[in-house]
Amino acid sequence: MRPSNRPASASSHRRRQLRLVRTIAVSAIIVVAAGVVYLIANRSGGGSHTASTPPSTAATAATAGTPSSVKTTTTVDGPVNIYAAAGANMLSPVARAALPRIYVPDSAGDGIDVIDPATFKVIAHYTTGLDPQHVVPSWDLKTLYVTNDLANSLTPINPDTGEPAGPNIPVADPYNLYFTPDGTSAIVVAEAQQRLDFRDPHTFALQKALPVNCPGVDHMDFSADGSYLIATCEFTDKLVKIDLRTRSVVGYLVMPGSSGQDIKLDPTGKIFYVADMHLGGVHLIDAATFRQIGFIPTGRDAHGLYPSRNDKYLYVTNRGSGTITLIDFATRTVAATWTIPGGGSPDMGNVSADGSILWVSGRYNNVVYAFDTTDGHLLAKIPVGPEPHGLSVWPQPGRYSLGHTGIMR
Repeated sequence: MRPSNRPASASSHRRRQLRLVRTIAVSAIIVVAAGVVYLIANRSGGGSHTASTPPSTAATAATAGTPSSVKTTTTVDGPVNIYAAAGANMLSPVARAALPRIYVPDSAGDGIDVIDPATFKVIAHYTTGLDPQHVVPSWDLKTLYVTNDLANSLTPINPDTGEPAGPNIPVADPYNLYFTPDGTSAIVVAEAQQRLDFRDPHTFALQKALPVNCPGVDHMDFSADGSYLIATCEFTDKLVKIDLRTRSVVGYLVMPGSSGQDIKLDPTGKIFYVADMHLGGVHLIDAATFRQIGFIPTGRDAHGLYPSRNDKYLYVTNRGSGTITLIDFATRTVAATWTIPGGGSPDMGNVSADGSILWVSGRYNNVVYAFDTTDGHLLAKIPVGPEPHGLSVWPQPGRYSLGHTGIMR
């Protein structure tokens, strides 16, 4: 995400804002035209906590399946837990073959840094393309994709070798990348175009371009049954809901004064948590009614959201205040706040496979932070390239990936 208070020296922000200005008129025409076509076509019709441990009822994670073999409706014994297959060390056979690595896109540059989590050192750098924003695990867990936004391309990475795995794939404006829960489509978030592009998850051939009235469309998460998604609109005060069966806009939710960033569904599948950069906290959105039901203050420039491996806490990165807030899912209250010694700018990342370390990029400090999840103390501060953004921790537990830096289920 590009905050409005980003330092004036941040060249990638200026490039993206200029691009947004150039494309907004075209986007408006596309939205209006698509709406007319749609109407015509449808007229007839502070405490510490222990590191995460695997749920006692779960044995081993299932192999990442084919799209037809994965049910999008949650069916588990007892209380619903949408992250039941993504507990600590529950690696699928596909993910288990991957090298343990931290992949860090340098969003003000043109490549990624690769960190060995065992040594806390950068061991490689690869040129990928201008303005890389996120490193995204594919639905089938076999490939990581670097989203080179201004280069209009994706760079495939082989997680078994930790190296690029072929030529770049041409894709328009890939600010972010997600996958539908059934694995049949990739969703390229064409932010500057205000569009969600449904594409083949392997070839990235276009299936459907969906315009949205959502300036700064950035992050999304999916309902427990896989029937819809909710996306945030960074440059305006609303969210957008998309029906995945019809691949159409259901509606918008206005939250005055907000600037939505990351979004995550709680383990029960009932509440979407939305980080808010402007208001410095997290909104609670009722999944059944698409209505705001609460707000939890966390810190300035609340940005990234990551569930702990035991599904007890939601880690919130507060980029403007240099802190990490832990929200207790059960009580919907703040359980602890970790402060980076000397300050910092925690942005995006994820949790290690065993749940013991929270890895987060330091966007405006050109570093990566590693936090011990038992008490939040800083294990390492690793220098990387300019403006590190959506880093990916790999491998991660889970049957399949819904994209971004690793939304695993």
